[in-house]
Amino acid sequence: MKTAFLFPGQGAQFVGMGKDFVEQFSSASAIFDRANKLLGFDLMKLCFEGPAEQLNTTLMSQPAIFTVTAAILESIMTNPATALLKPDVTAGLSMGEYSALYAAELISFEDALQLVKLRGQAMQAAAQATGGAMVAIIGLDEEKTRALCAEAAQGELLEPVNFNCPGQIAISGTKAACERAQNLAEKYGAMKAIRLEVAGAFHTEMMVMAAEGLGIALADTRIANPTGVKVISNINAEYYASADQIVEGLTKQLTQPILWQKCVERLLADGVDTFYEIGPGKVLTGLMRRINRKANIINVSTADALKSLAV
Repeated sequence: MKTAFLFPGQGAQFVGMGKDFVEQFSSASAIFDRANKLLGFDLMKLCFEGPAEQLNTTLMSQPAIFTVTAAILESIMTNPATALLKPDVTAGLSMGEYSALYAAELISFEDALQLVKLRGQAMQAAAQATGGAMVAIIGLDEEKTRALCAEAAQGELLEPVNFNCPGQIAISGTKAACERAQNLAEKYGAMKAIRLEVAGAFHTEMMVMAAEGLGIALADTRIANPTGVKVISNINAEYYASADQIVEGLTKQLTQPILWQKCVERLLADGVDTFYEIGPGKVLTGLMRRINRKANIINVSTADALKSLAV
C-alpha cells in the first residue's frame, strides 16, 4: 500500500480559506503567524477577509495557497487521530510542487515561502512585460489542441502548457493568439474555451525573465537530496533524485508544460492506492475523477474533513 499527498497550485485560492483550521487548530494559527512575520504583512487577514481581487493576483495567491496548505499539513501532523498519516510520495500542481517539497521535508517552511513569494513577483513582472494570456480548452485531446494552436498562432506564440486531465488542456501565448483560439475552438470540436484569470502566458518562453531570477534564488536555497519521501516532477513525471534536479525542475517549470495527468498516471502505475488532496479547494480531486474514476482520493480542504479521518 502506498500513499501520496497531492497539493494544489494557483487558482485554488478563495476568500475564507484556512479560517476553520486556524479556529480549531493552534498549530495552524502558528503557521500563519510565521508567514505574517516573514512576509511583513497580514496574510491571514487577506486569506480570511479578502478582498478577492487582491488575493487572486499572482503576487498574493501563491504565498497564500502555500501558507494555507502548510497550515493544513501542520493540523494533520498535530491532530492525534491523523498524526501517523505519512506520504510515500508527494506531488504538486505547478506552484503546488513547493508544498510537495516542503511536505517531503526537503525544504524549510521559511525558504519555501520566500521562494513562492519571489516566484509570484517574478511571474507578475514577466507577465506585465510580455502581456500574454491563457485559455482552458475543454473537450479536445492533445492532437486536436495542438492543431488548434497551430492555426490560431498566425506566427505568434501559442502552445499547450497544462495537461491536467483527459479533455482539459490549457494553452498559453500572446493575447491575440489566445483570442483567436477561443474563436476557433468550436471548429475543432471543443465543448468550451475559457479565458483564464491569470496575469500572463505562464509555462512558456514569455516567462524566461522570471525563470532566470527564480533560478538564481533556488541555487542559493538549502534543498536536501531526496532520500525518504519521493517527489515527482511536473515537467517530466519522473522522481527527483537530487537537489540539483529539484532546482532545475522548479526553474524549468515556469517555461515548460505542466504534465499533471502523466504525474498522476505514473503514481497509479507505481502502486499508489490512496491519494490525499491537501490544500484549499477540490481542484485536484476533480481532475483525479477524470484521470482515473476508480482512484481513492480523499480531500482534506476543511477542518471537518480532517476530523473525519481516522488513520
